[in-house]
Amino acid sequence: MTPEDVSRVIALLRDVARAEILPRFKKLGAGDVRTKAGPLDPVTVADEAAEAALHAGLNRLFPGDDVIGEEAVAAGAARIERLAAPGRVWVLDPIDGTANFAAELPLFGVMAALVEENEILAGFIFDPFGDDCAYALAGHGAFLRAADGRERRLRVAAPVPVRQMVGSMSWRFMDEPLRSHVLHRLDRLAAVTDYRCAAHQYRMLAGGHCHVQMFRKLLPWDHAAGVLLHREAGGYARHFDGSAYSPCHTSGGLLLAPDAASWEKLADALLR
Repeated sequence: MTPEDVSRVIALLRDVARAEILPRFKKLGAGDVRTKAGPLDPVTVADEAAEAALHAGLNRLFPGDDVIGEEAVAAGAARIERLAAPGRVWVLDPIDGTANFAAELPLFGVMAALVEENEILAGFIFDPFGDDCAYALAGHGAFLRAADGRERRLRVAAPVPVRQMVGSMSWRFMDEPLRSHVLHRLDRLAAVTDYRCAAHQYRMLAGGHCHVQMFRKLLPWDHAAGVLLHREAGGYARHFDGSAYSPCHTSGGLLLAPDAASWEKLADALLR
């Protein structure tokens, strides 16, 4: 992607957030929220409107690229397997942190990733309230761009012993016996949180504000942009079995750390 492309994508995310998401925040009616796969998987009219606007905008900006979004896949209009096929594909999460959005908590983000044959080429995580965007281009680093255009490079936190690590653990989707195994070991870290928002958790991780994250549910719209952001900020991520992350793999869990040595220590402390 060119610098102009990056600016156009960020502008699109900002415009959609202002037009379709923020005007609906704290204004959802009784019929504006429903669940998809279960009570932990809500969707709102804002998600659907934002995804439609993002899809249309990306079609205008990059007419040769395909676009798939979380809500389109949920409705059966798109398939995750498309990410492994030739050709560029944009993967969208119109509101990451929908549960927070629906609960009137100002902690959610807009995520977009560009994927080609299972390789993540670019990732964007926009914060509607901060009006800034964390983004990464494969092989070119990770950055935070403010509303006025100023940028700073993102770097993961320096490695520390496991007992000093802080981070977020999304354990609620784990199956037994892994769930109990991990929960009984969380006291080996200094502090553990879960913000119900991968967008902000990835931004914290890539910005050096925490050391570790663990996820069980691995849908590409939740993770493709964030994994690239973390990688380009110097971090190391692997599935629980040590294999590399792939946008098409929706199982196997994901553990993220400052570097490979820290990952091994965390795997020993939490998984093995």
